[in-house]
Amino acid sequence: MDIATTPTTPEGNPEIADAAPTPHDPPVIRREDYAPFAWAVPTTRLDFRLAPDATRVTATLDVERNPAADPSPELRLNGDSLTAESVTVDGAPATWRMDGPDLIVTLPGERHSVEIVTIIDPSANTQLMGLYASNGMLCTQCESEGFRRITFFPDRPDVLSTYAVRMEGDKAAFPILLCNGNRVAEGDNGDGTHWAEWHDPWPKPSYLFALVAGDLVANSKPFTTVSGRKVECNVWVRAEDLARTDHALESLHRSMKWDEEVFGREYDLDLYNIVAVSDFNMGAMENKGLNVFNTKYVLADPDTATDADFDAVEGVIAHEYFHNWSGNRITCRDWFQLSLKEGFTVLRDQMFSQDMRGEAVKRIEDVRILRAAQFPEDAGPLAHPIRPDSYREISNFYTATVYNKGAEVIRMMRSMVGETRFRAGTDLYFDRHDGEAATCEDFVRAIEDGAGVDLGQFRLWYSQAGTPRIAVSQMVEGDTLKLTLKQTVPATPGQPDKQPMPIPLKVAVHSRSGALGAEQLIVLDSAEQTFDLPLAGPDPVVSINRGFTAPVVIERSLSREDLVFLAAHDDDPFARSEALQELGVAHLVGAARGTLSAEEQADGEAAIIAAFRASLADAALDDAMRGELLVLPSETYLFEAMATGTQLADPGAIHTAREGLKAAIATALAGELQAAHARTSAIPLDDPAGRGARKVKTLVLGLIAAADPATAASLAAAQYDAADNMTGRQGALMVLCSLDVPEREARLAAFYERYKDNALVIDKWFTLQALSFHPDVIAHVRKLAEHPDFTIRNPNRVRSLHMAFAGNPKGFHKADGEGYRMVADVILALDPINPQTAARFVPALGRWRRIEPGRAALMKAELERILASGNLSRDTFEQVSRSLEG
Repeated sequence: MDIATTPTTPEGNPEIADAAPTPHDPPVIRREDYAPFAWAVPTTRLDFRLAPDATRVTATLDVERNPAADPSPELRLNGDSLTAESVTVDGAPATWRMDGPDLIVTLPGERHSVEIVTIIDPSANTQLMGLYASNGMLCTQCESEGFRRITFFPDRPDVLSTYAVRMEGDKAAFPILLCNGNRVAEGDNGDGTHWAEWHDPWPKPSYLFALVAGDLVANSKPFTTVSGRKVECNVWVRAEDLARTDHALESLHRSMKWDEEVFGREYDLDLYNIVAVSDFNMGAMENKGLNVFNTKYVLADPDTATDADFDAVEGVIAHEYFHNWSGNRITCRDWFQLSLKEGFTVLRDQMFSQDMRGEAVKRIEDVRILRAAQFPEDAGPLAHPIRPDSYREISNFYTATVYNKGAEVIRMMRSMVGETRFRAGTDLYFDRHDGEAATCEDFVRAIEDGAGVDLGQFRLWYSQAGTPRIAVSQMVEGDTLKLTLKQTVPATPGQPDKQPMPIPLKVAVHSRSGALGAEQLIVLDSAEQTFDLPLAGPDPVVSINRGFTAPVVIERSLSREDLVFLAAHDDDPFARSEALQELGVAHLVGAARGTLSAEEQADGEAAIIAAFRASLADAALDDAMRGELLVLPSETYLFEAMATGTQLADPGAIHTAREGLKAAIATALAGELQAAHARTSAIPLDDPAGRGARKVKTLVLGLIAAADPATAASLAAAQYDAADNMTGRQGALMVLCSLDVPEREARLAAFYERYKDNALVIDKWFTLQALSFHPDVIAHVRKLAEHPDFTIRNPNRVRSLHMAFAGNPKGFHKADGEGYRMVADVILALDPINPQTAARFVPALGRWRRIEPGRAALMKAELERILASGNLSRDTFEQVSRSLEG
């Protein structure tokens, strides 16, 4: 499953929801308490009589005692907001009872057939978990515990079953009936209804079940696998969206071919269906053979989607397809093993995107996401290992730690053993555990056995939270540089003391004379180690963590001159970009803390300006890489850099320092920036160099705006009016949104009028305004929450406005706390409707311990107000209580 990463937060009419109240202090589930389920369910038959407000579900479970589990005469079937109409065992009335939401059936023998009938109301399901209605369509989302909202079932990932499904419904309302696996029969009842039967031959857990019924059309194109089998590939959407599905279908075919070539994985069904849904909590879901997607990650054309949107569609399509093996054919034994499938699959989709779009820029982008989302998580009250030890609500662990850091941990294994041996390990993993519910330990053991390596100490990465910090020092002895590294892993909630972990680092020792040293891999596996590295010449400069081989923070006192040298000459693109980031971080943190003298301030600005000038002038750079070198450290990253040790972050000071540096750069480089804008504006849409050019064009326009708002407004308005693609149009509008100029309102109105019937583009319209640095941004967000196109029921719309605002470093951190109050109000309004989405707002407030005292008190007070409201969902209660305790 792909986690939705679009920024947002909610406010609006507190509509009535179906979310049942939960215990104020839900129980803690612990990994150490895992026990196999007492009953196996080898086959499951489901019969759906579909209707928007009353769907009848008949579930027939063939059960048999599990010899690997402790025997029990009771079969516990999980439920959530369900009532059983009838329960029979072997065709006779059963002995059963309710235990809270669960149904318990007493079974005397070794094997039985259990039938349960339930009636559910999809139209009232505002949680969007289980079977729910979306704009006249019926669809499902079952990960992690949504299947229990459809029928009573042992809803846990280690209960694997083959599914046979019959769907029946009104032919006019639901002309297309889709489910997992292969369609085996269909027919017309002659009374306005029709039916379809589906069979999935591969055993799967209930969280991978999917059903879609609606008025849909398909963009179809077959794919021939490496063994010669033809697979029918379909992207199902509403008729008006069909023209925007070519990119998604092409991305699917590229993913299928790449997985055959790089991991040796061939698709295993006759059908592969993707369905785009407009109401969806996440990004997409990998249900076996029937992937349900948020429309955001399917629909794309140049007029309505940016270059980044095209990349996201390709990446998410690939992610869900790759789950067919790393998640479906091999699934998780329990939810503590979530990174088994998600971390591995994120790594696979990152590798795919690197091959499709270029390794250097993609790697820089991935690290930027990690630092913006996961490093703050590791440093806050919600810190947890990639394999957590406990939870109250599993949906809270669909996190950047489990996904992105999980990918980095597996990437480190690959770096340590090499590509060939890593492939041998993954081949062994797929062969050894096909058809099983496995653990993270199973994966690590397969890499050990396949690659012939001992990863005993490496397992600490699975059990320890926190981002390691590596202190670097060096000295020269003869023709050798002695590099001394010291690692510390900061204390995190529940883990005050940490053990040293193996940390692979690619390093090279360059010479200021111009000679570049050879790259080598070193592994820091103790608290302190010294490595002897050969010199390439005099005046050595160390390039470390090249390619970001480890998710760590490097702490070193590198001179400004050395950083400028690396930024100009390092042969590793990531290290070159990183040197510029280090240069910016050192200057901006010092400026925000007020510790720079006037001379240091001027010298720091001069060095960064010189680096930007060099990047603009370097003809050897393509614009895609040039764009990365023109990105200043984000305010989120600066927050983390400022809040170290006993130091606290001051978001207001960070924002002021960063905007001041942007203005200094733009003043000094006014001519170069305007020339770059003119040059990149002349590159046409269909030129292969256009993607990078559009990135540079937007970046330089943003810099110009910091020093010369009037010129920037004129350029942005002209760029907007001339744009023949969404990337150029959105880039111009983004700059205008932060300016208090007449051009702002005119272009916002034009954008809305042009796209008012396109929900995904109107999401952009909300987001651009919510993220702006306009002085009246909070008033703008409050007004937008009352807009006729805003609804709190749609997760995309809520994220587009309110989550975007929660990620706005200026507006959210307004010193009087108004931004915090608005987000807290959103959480309280949304929690009864969609707890999963509501809970995702809490971490923004949870960083209060690392912020200056005035804002910290205001943030804490909002968390306490949320907690005191009572009757919170498990999702939100866990996030808020941990944020206050941590």
